[in-house]
Amino acid sequence: MPKMKTHSGAKKRFSLTGTGKIKRKHAYKSHILTKKTIKQKRNLTHTGLVDVTDMPRVKRMLTIGK
Repeated sequence: MPKMKTHSGAKKRFSLTGTGKIKRKHAYKSHILTKKTIKQKRNLTHTGLVDVTDMPRVKRMLTIGK
């Protein structure tokens, strides 16, 4: 059985914390920013964590664990 490859898109979008949680960035911060309020853009700047229900899927894409 060959080794499982890391998902190229996932490795660019997610990163691991020291405690094993997965960090992510918010969507809607790349373009068409003129119609968004300053407050909305500021709140989208901060990183968030991947939800517990999505962790197994993301870990599988990053090939962490089994």
